[in-house]
Amino acid sequence: MARKNLLEGLADLPDDASAAASYPMRGAGKSLVRSLDELAKQADKFLEGEAVVELEPDQIDGSFVRDRLSDDDDAFRDLLEAIRARGQDTPVLVRPLANASGRYQLVFGHRRVRAARELGRKVRAVVKTIDDRTHVIAQGQENSARANLSFVERALFARRLDDLGYDREVIGAALAANAASISKMMSVTERIPADVVQAIGAAPGVGRERWVELSLLAGRAASAGRVAEIVGQEAFRALGSDERFAFLYKALNKSARPVRKAEPAQQKTRWQPADKAVQADIKASGKAFSISLKAKNAARFGAFLSQNLDGLYERFLAEDGNKGD
Repeated sequence: MARKNLLEGLADLPDDASAAASYPMRGAGKSLVRSLDELAKQADKFLEGEAVVELEPDQIDGSFVRDRLSDDDDAFRDLLEAIRARGQDTPVLVRPLANASGRYQLVFGHRRVRAARELGRKVRAVVKTIDDRTHVIAQGQENSARANLSFVERALFARRLDDLGYDREVIGAALAANAASISKMMSVTERIPADVVQAIGAAPGVGRERWVELSLLAGRAASAGRVAEIVGQEAFRALGSDERFAFLYKALNKSARPVRKAEPAQQKTRWQPADKAVQADIKASGKAFSISLKAKNAARFGAFLSQNLDGLYERFLAEDGNKGD
Protein backbone atom coordinates (compact mmCIF):
# COMPACT_ATOMS: atom_id res chain seq x y z
CA MET A 1 0.00 0.00 0.00
CA ALA A 2 3.01 2.24 -0.46
CA ARG A 3 2.18 5.61 -1.96
CA LYS A 4 4.58 7.87 -3.78
CA ASN A 5 5.06 11.55 -2.90
CA LEU A 6 2.65 11.58 0.00
CA LEU A 7 4.56 13.68 2.52
CA GLU A 8 7.29 15.24 0.43
CA GLY A 9 9.25 18.04 2.00
CA LEU A 10 8.42 17.31 5.63
CA ALA A 11 11.28 18.66 7.70
CA ASP A 12 13.49 16.04 9.37
CA LEU A 13 12.59 15.59 12.98
CA PRO A 14 15.35 16.73 15.36
CA ASP A 15 16.56 14.19 17.89
CA ASP A 16 16.43 16.44 20.94
CA ALA A 17 13.20 16.58 22.92
CA SER A 18 12.84 20.36 22.96
CA ALA A 19 13.09 20.60 19.19
CA ALA A 20 10.64 17.75 18.79
CA ALA A 21 8.10 19.66 20.83
CA SER A 22 8.20 22.45 18.25
CA TYR A 23 8.00 20.13 15.25
CA PRO A 24 8.05 22.42 12.17
CA MET A 25 4.86 21.98 10.12
CA ARG A 26 4.40 25.18 8.12
CA GLY A 27 3.07 25.49 4.58
CA ALA A 28 1.03 23.20 2.40
CA GLY A 29 4.13 21.54 0.97
CA LYS A 30 5.19 20.46 4.45
CA SER A 31 2.11 18.25 4.75
CA LEU A 32 3.34 15.61 2.27
CA VAL A 33 6.18 13.06 2.59
CA ARG A 34 7.94 11.14 -0.19
CA SER A 35 6.49 7.71 0.53
CA LEU A 36 5.49 5.36 3.31
CA ASP A 37 9.13 4.24 3.49
CA GLU A 38 10.11 7.83 4.11
CA LEU A 39 7.29 8.10 6.61
CA ALA A 40 8.70 5.11 8.49
CA LYS A 41 12.07 6.86 8.60
CA GLN A 42 10.37 9.94 10.07
CA ALA A 43 8.82 7.76 12.77
CA ASP A 44 12.18 6.11 13.43
CA LYS A 45 13.73 9.50 14.16
CA PHE A 46 11.78 9.57 17.40
CA LEU A 47 13.77 6.52 18.49
CA GLU A 48 17.22 7.21 17.02
CA GLY A 49 20.01 7.94 19.46
CA GLU A 50 17.79 7.43 22.48
CA ALA A 51 18.41 5.12 25.41
CA VAL A 52 16.12 2.10 25.56
CA VAL A 53 14.73 1.28 29.00
CA GLU A 54 12.60 -1.57 30.27
CA LEU A 55 9.21 -0.75 31.80
CA GLU A 56 6.47 -2.82 33.32
CA PRO A 57 3.39 -2.88 31.09
CA ASP A 58 1.31 -1.58 34.01
CA GLN A 59 3.42 1.60 34.09
CA ILE A 60 2.18 2.54 30.61
CA ASP A 61 -1.17 4.19 29.93
CA GLY A 62 -2.72 4.13 26.46
CA SER A 63 -2.56 7.03 24.02
CA PHE A 64 -5.14 9.77 24.46
CA VAL A 65 -6.33 9.17 20.88
CA ARG A 66 -7.35 5.70 19.72
CA ASP A 67 -6.29 4.45 16.30
CA ARG A 68 -7.65 0.89 16.06
CA LEU A 69 -11.10 -0.61 16.22
CA SER A 70 -9.85 -3.97 17.47
CA ASP A 71 -6.64 -5.88 18.12
CA ASP A 72 -8.24 -9.29 17.96
CA ASP A 73 -6.83 -10.36 14.62
CA ASP A 74 -4.34 -12.78 13.12
CA ALA A 75 -1.69 -10.06 12.78
CA PHE A 76 -1.63 -9.53 16.55
CA ARG A 77 -1.37 -13.26 17.21
CA ASP A 78 1.57 -13.43 14.79
CA LEU A 79 3.24 -10.53 16.61
CA LEU A 80 2.65 -12.21 19.96
CA GLU A 81 4.29 -15.43 18.80
CA ALA A 82 7.21 -13.54 17.24
CA ILE A 83 7.89 -11.71 20.52
CA ARG A 84 7.53 -14.96 22.43
CA ALA A 85 10.13 -16.59 20.16
CA ARG A 86 12.77 -13.88 19.80
CA GLY A 87 11.83 -11.00 22.06
CA GLN A 88 10.76 -7.44 21.26
CA ASP A 89 12.96 -6.22 18.41
CA THR A 90 11.68 -2.64 18.15
CA PRO A 91 11.09 -0.44 21.20
CA VAL A 92 7.86 1.47 21.72
CA LEU A 93 7.75 5.22 22.27
CA VAL A 94 6.35 6.65 25.50
CA ARG A 95 6.32 10.07 27.11
CA PRO A 96 6.42 10.71 30.87
CA LEU A 97 3.17 11.77 32.52
CA ALA A 98 3.72 15.14 34.14
CA ASN A 99 1.31 14.54 37.00
CA ALA A 100 2.28 10.94 37.83
CA SER A 101 5.86 10.02 38.68
CA GLY A 102 6.98 6.71 37.23
CA ARG A 103 4.08 6.51 34.80
CA TYR A 104 4.12 6.98 31.05
CA GLN A 105 1.73 7.51 28.17
CA LEU A 106 2.12 5.39 25.06
CA VAL A 107 2.77 7.26 21.81
CA PHE A 108 3.06 4.24 19.52
CA GLY A 109 3.52 0.50 19.88
CA HIS A 110 0.40 -0.44 21.82
CA ARG A 111 0.23 -3.94 20.33
CA ARG A 112 3.79 -4.59 21.53
CA VAL A 113 2.75 -3.42 24.99
CA ARG A 114 -0.29 -5.68 24.90
CA ALA A 115 1.85 -8.63 23.80
CA ALA A 116 4.34 -7.99 26.63
CA ARG A 117 1.46 -7.85 29.11
CA GLU A 118 0.05 -11.16 27.88
CA LEU A 119 3.51 -12.77 27.98
CA GLY A 120 4.34 -11.38 31.42
CA ARG A 121 7.40 -9.52 30.11
CA LYS A 122 8.77 -6.01 30.44
CA VAL A 123 8.41 -3.54 27.58
CA ARG A 124 11.46 -2.15 25.79
CA ALA A 125 10.71 1.57 25.41
CA VAL A 126 12.18 4.92 24.48
CA VAL A 127 11.10 7.69 26.85
CA LYS A 128 10.84 11.11 25.22
CA THR A 129 9.24 14.36 26.34
CA ILE A 130 7.00 15.59 23.53
CA ASP A 131 3.86 17.71 23.36
CA ASP A 132 0.40 16.56 22.30
CA ARG A 133 0.78 17.78 18.73
CA THR A 134 4.03 15.92 18.17
CA HIS A 135 2.50 12.91 19.92
CA VAL A 136 -0.36 12.55 17.41
CA ILE A 137 1.95 13.12 14.42
CA ALA A 138 4.38 10.46 15.65
CA GLN A 139 1.55 8.04 16.43
CA GLY A 140 -0.09 8.56 13.05
CA GLN A 141 3.16 8.32 11.10
CA GLU A 142 4.23 5.09 12.77
CA ASN A 143 0.83 3.50 12.23
CA SER A 144 0.54 4.73 8.63
CA ALA A 145 3.96 3.27 7.85
CA ARG A 146 3.75 -0.04 9.69
CA ALA A 147 0.46 -0.88 11.38
CA ASN A 148 -1.58 -1.56 8.22
CA LEU A 149 -4.64 0.28 9.50
CA SER A 150 -7.73 -0.15 7.36
CA PHE A 151 -9.30 2.84 5.62
CA VAL A 152 -12.06 3.27 8.17
CA GLU A 153 -9.61 3.04 11.10
CA ARG A 154 -7.59 5.84 9.50
CA ALA A 155 -10.81 7.78 8.94
CA LEU A 156 -11.82 7.41 12.59
CA PHE A 157 -8.33 8.49 13.70
CA ALA A 158 -8.66 11.58 11.50
CA ARG A 159 -12.10 12.29 12.97
CA ARG A 160 -10.78 11.99 16.53
CA LEU A 161 -7.92 14.38 15.77
CA ASP A 162 -10.39 16.81 14.22
CA ASP A 163 -12.63 16.56 17.29
CA LEU A 164 -9.59 17.31 19.48
CA GLY A 165 -9.03 20.54 17.52
CA TYR A 166 -6.08 19.59 15.30
CA ASP A 167 -6.00 21.24 11.88
CA ARG A 168 -5.96 19.45 8.53
CA GLU A 169 -2.21 20.02 8.15
CA VAL A 170 -1.45 18.00 11.29
CA ILE A 171 -3.98 15.31 10.32
CA GLY A 172 -2.47 15.08 6.83
CA ALA A 173 1.06 14.71 8.22
CA ALA A 174 -0.05 12.08 10.73
CA LEU A 175 -1.90 9.98 8.15
CA ALA A 176 0.22 10.55 5.04
CA ALA A 177 -2.92 11.83 3.33
CA ASN A 178 -3.64 14.81 1.10
CA ALA A 179 -6.53 17.24 1.56
CA ALA A 180 -8.87 15.33 -0.79
CA SER A 181 -8.30 12.05 1.05
CA ILE A 182 -8.91 13.67 4.43
CA SER A 183 -12.15 15.22 3.15
CA LYS A 184 -13.37 11.78 2.08
CA MET A 185 -12.43 10.34 5.47
CA MET A 186 -14.39 13.09 7.21
CA SER A 187 -17.41 12.65 4.96
CA VAL A 188 -17.56 8.92 5.72
CA THR A 189 -17.43 9.48 9.48
CA GLU A 190 -20.05 12.24 9.23
CA ARG A 191 -22.57 10.12 7.31
CA ILE A 192 -22.09 6.79 9.08
CA PRO A 193 -22.70 6.87 12.86
CA ALA A 194 -19.75 5.75 14.99
CA ASP A 195 -21.73 2.87 16.51
CA VAL A 196 -22.50 1.53 13.03
CA VAL A 197 -18.80 1.67 12.06
CA GLN A 198 -17.99 -0.11 15.33
CA ALA A 199 -20.58 -2.77 14.51
CA ILE A 200 -19.03 -3.34 11.07
CA GLY A 201 -15.47 -3.35 12.36
CA ALA A 202 -12.17 -2.55 10.65
CA ALA A 203 -13.14 -4.27 7.36
CA PRO A 204 -9.49 -4.58 6.25
CA GLY A 205 -10.46 -5.72 2.76
CA VAL A 206 -12.65 -2.68 2.03
CA GLY A 207 -11.11 0.42 0.49
CA ARG A 208 -11.95 4.09 0.45
CA GLU A 209 -14.35 4.26 -2.48
CA ARG A 210 -16.53 1.44 -1.18
CA TRP A 211 -16.78 3.17 2.21
CA VAL A 212 -17.73 6.42 0.46
CA GLU A 213 -20.46 4.56 -1.46
CA LEU A 214 -21.78 3.01 1.75
CA SER A 215 -21.77 6.39 3.47
CA LEU A 216 -23.92 7.86 0.69
CA LEU A 217 -26.43 5.05 1.14
CA ALA A 218 -26.39 5.14 4.94
CA GLY A 219 -26.44 8.94 5.08
CA ARG A 220 -29.91 9.21 3.59
CA ALA A 221 -32.50 10.29 6.13
CA ALA A 222 -34.74 7.40 5.14
CA SER A 223 -31.94 4.88 5.80
CA ALA A 224 -31.44 5.49 9.54
CA GLY A 225 -34.06 3.00 10.73
CA ARG A 226 -33.05 0.45 8.11
CA VAL A 227 -29.37 0.63 9.13
CA ALA A 228 -30.22 0.09 12.80
CA GLU A 229 -32.41 -2.86 11.86
CA ILE A 230 -29.71 -4.51 9.74
CA VAL A 231 -26.82 -4.18 12.24
CA GLY A 232 -29.08 -5.58 14.93
CA GLN A 233 -29.73 -8.80 13.03
CA GLU A 234 -28.13 -12.01 14.28
CA ALA A 235 -27.15 -12.89 10.70
CA PHE A 236 -25.17 -9.63 10.50
CA ARG A 237 -23.38 -10.11 13.82
CA ALA A 238 -22.37 -13.67 12.94
CA LEU A 239 -20.28 -12.52 9.96
CA GLY A 240 -16.66 -11.40 9.73
CA SER A 241 -15.93 -7.68 9.41
CA ASP A 242 -15.58 -7.56 5.59
CA GLU A 243 -18.71 -9.67 5.25
CA ARG A 244 -20.66 -7.38 7.62
CA PHE A 245 -19.75 -4.45 5.40
CA ALA A 246 -20.95 -6.33 2.30
CA PHE A 247 -24.15 -7.42 4.06
CA LEU A 248 -25.08 -3.85 4.99
CA TYR A 249 -24.05 -2.43 1.63
CA LYS A 250 -26.11 -4.97 -0.31
CA ALA A 251 -29.18 -4.46 1.88
CA LEU A 252 -29.08 -0.66 1.56
CA ASN A 253 -28.23 -0.70 -2.13
CA LYS A 254 -31.16 -3.00 -2.83
CA SER A 255 -33.59 -0.71 -0.99
CA ALA A 256 -32.24 2.44 -2.63
CA ARG A 257 -34.14 2.11 -5.89
CA PRO A 258 -33.24 4.78 -8.44
CA VAL A 259 -35.95 7.18 -9.51
CA ARG A 260 -36.54 6.75 -13.22
CA LYS A 261 -37.72 9.54 -15.41
CA ALA A 262 -41.14 8.96 -16.87
CA GLU A 263 -40.89 8.19 -20.56
CA PRO A 264 -42.86 10.45 -22.90
CA ALA A 265 -46.24 9.03 -23.85
CA GLN A 266 -46.06 7.20 -27.16
CA GLN A 267 -48.51 8.24 -29.86
CA LYS A 268 -49.60 5.60 -32.32
CA THR A 269 -51.57 6.18 -35.54
CA ARG A 270 -52.31 4.19 -38.65
CA TRP A 271 -52.61 5.33 -42.29
CA GLN A 272 -54.05 3.43 -45.20
CA PRO A 273 -55.05 4.63 -48.71
CA ALA A 274 -58.42 3.91 -50.31
CA ASP A 275 -57.09 0.89 -52.23
CA LYS A 276 -55.68 -0.61 -49.01
CA ALA A 277 -52.63 -1.79 -50.93
CA VAL A 278 -50.29 -0.42 -48.22
CA GLN A 279 -50.65 0.19 -44.49
CA ALA A 280 -48.44 2.47 -42.39
CA ASP A 281 -48.16 2.10 -38.61
CA ILE A 282 -46.83 5.39 -37.24
CA LYS A 283 -45.22 5.83 -33.78
CA ALA A 284 -44.13 9.15 -32.28
CA SER A 285 -42.43 9.50 -28.85
CA GLY A 286 -40.47 12.61 -27.92
CA LYS A 287 -37.80 13.03 -30.57
CA ALA A 288 -38.35 9.55 -32.01
CA PHE A 289 -40.64 8.89 -34.99
CA SER A 290 -41.04 5.66 -36.96
CA ILE A 291 -43.12 4.38 -39.88
CA SER A 292 -43.63 0.68 -40.48
CA LEU A 293 -45.10 -0.37 -43.82
CA LYS A 294 -46.86 -3.60 -44.71
CA ALA A 295 -49.36 -5.07 -47.21
CA LYS A 296 -49.12 -5.50 -50.98
CA ASN A 297 -47.38 -2.25 -52.00
CA ALA A 298 -45.29 -1.85 -48.80
CA ALA A 299 -41.91 -2.65 -50.36
CA ARG A 300 -42.39 -0.56 -53.49
CA PHE A 301 -43.90 2.39 -51.60
CA GLY A 302 -41.08 2.23 -49.05
CA ALA A 303 -38.49 2.31 -51.84
CA PHE A 304 -40.31 5.29 -53.40
CA LEU A 305 -40.18 7.21 -50.08
CA SER A 306 -36.48 6.42 -49.64
CA GLN A 307 -35.64 7.67 -53.11
CA ASN A 308 -37.52 10.91 -52.60
CA LEU A 309 -36.46 11.79 -49.04
CA ASP A 310 -34.30 14.73 -50.15
CA GLY A 311 -37.15 16.34 -52.06
CA LEU A 312 -39.68 15.63 -49.31
CA TYR A 313 -37.40 17.16 -46.68
CA GLU A 314 -36.85 20.32 -48.79
CA ARG A 315 -40.61 20.63 -49.17
CA PHE A 316 -40.99 20.20 -45.40
CA LEU A 317 -38.52 23.01 -44.72
CA ALA A 318 -40.26 25.30 -47.14
CA GLU A 319 -43.68 24.70 -45.67
CA ASP A 320 -42.37 24.82 -42.08
CA GLY A 321 -40.87 28.27 -42.49
CA ASN A 322 -37.32 27.02 -43.08
CA LYS A 323 -36.98 25.90 -39.44
CA GLY A 324 -34.61 22.98 -39.37
CA ASP A 325 -35.00 22.17 -35.69
